[in-house]
Amino acid sequence: MSIDFRTVIEENKEQFYHDLDKVMQIESVKGSPTEHAPFGRGPKEALETVMTMAEEYGFKTAIVNDAVGYAQWGEEEEYVGVFGHLDVVPAGEGWSYPPFKLSKKKHRFYGRGILDNKGPIFACLFGLKLLKDMNLPIKKTIRIVFGTDEENGSGDIPKYLNEERAPQFGFTPDCKYPVVYGERGIVNYEILTPLPENEMEYLGDFIGDQARDHVPDVLSMTLNGRNIHVIGKRAPSNAPELGENAITLLAEKIVREKSASEKLTEYFSWIVESLANKHYGEGLGIDFFDADSGKLMITPYQLVKKDNQLSLSLAIRYPVTITEEEVTEALEKHLPVKSQLTITRRIKSSHFSKNDLNVQKLSAVYEEVTGSDGTPVTTTGATYARFVPNIVAFGPSFPGQKGIAHNHDEYMDENDLLLNMEIYMRGMLSLIE
Repeated sequence: MSIDFRTVIEENKEQFYHDLDKVMQIESVKGSPTEHAPFGRGPKEALETVMTMAEEYGFKTAIVNDAVGYAQWGEEEEYVGVFGHLDVVPAGEGWSYPPFKLSKKKHRFYGRGILDNKGPIFACLFGLKLLKDMNLPIKKTIRIVFGTDEENGSGDIPKYLNEERAPQFGFTPDCKYPVVYGERGIVNYEILTPLPENEMEYLGDFIGDQARDHVPDVLSMTLNGRNIHVIGKRAPSNAPELGENAITLLAEKIVREKSASEKLTEYFSWIVESLANKHYGEGLGIDFFDADSGKLMITPYQLVKKDNQLSLSLAIRYPVTITEEEVTEALEKHLPVKSQLTITRRIKSSHFSKNDLNVQKLSAVYEEVTGSDGTPVTTTGATYARFVPNIVAFGPSFPGQKGIAHNHDEYMDENDLLLNMEIYMRGMLSLIE
């Protein structure tokens, strides 16, 4: 059966936008756990809303341990799985459009989650609905699986896998194209550096939006009674080169203006020399590299006072052939005197065979639809592929598209969103027919 995917999508896109907008309007940021909502009310509301729509589309649905839901086509226990997430990072500041609404201007959609990940995973669900409505014969069961805690460590996946078997194969539409067969290891560190009490008393608290998911863009503090304020540029923490880090900008300003005492000046000079515009670890002796996944990446993302110590937090993504131990051992040799290094987060790298038959099927679909090279790649990002057996990352960002997720005015072009739906429809069909 020959399917004119683009015509089918075009004829149904307005319903897709209408239904997606319902999901976009839910502020599904992680909150305090409550009964039947382990990751807060917002993510659970988004999950329930999508499950209601999936049931109306004619799918079998279920919610597992109040954390993960799925829409299923087929009755076999073994299944192909498409795993995405409905939780989002906080909106932050600087939006030109309402963050929790699907807004459109000049063929571009805006809203928190339009790219990461409500738009792509809902495109998978709606695309599967369109395939199902054609009454196509399928040989394998398929599930679209919706998580609610991907942005905060993927604590939802164990709750799912405790009750449900892992997929035979699958993908997560939460990264980039082509197929992503490897994800770098992630390790976050806290560096605690003691400083003289008589110098620290003149240093105020650091005020700004500092979190591990992004490069901090605004930071202020007082030093010797004088306010110091810097404005940088926000970017995802896995693309630090696209931002301007407020921590290093602040350190540069303090050193340049000679406004700090001796030990504080030494400390901020170390930040400048080690981290300012040195995104690949070259300032700290950790500039590791491999052919498959490229250079290590480092992002300083939080600077705070803790009594008579300064705490600097780093997010590091290291190549797939390098170990966490190698990174730690090298980093310890380049810290300020008497500093203490603590690991606060660790996620091992993941690796899937790029020669797998199903990977080749997805690569072929990508090449057929886009006319671009579909050779599998690796990523600095972290997706459900690290936590769910037998899946890879696949889309939604096309080559050259970086720094959009986790930023203000998160966007996705209409053509890209619909092109994603076509790729996912063809990809899902290739895995189940």
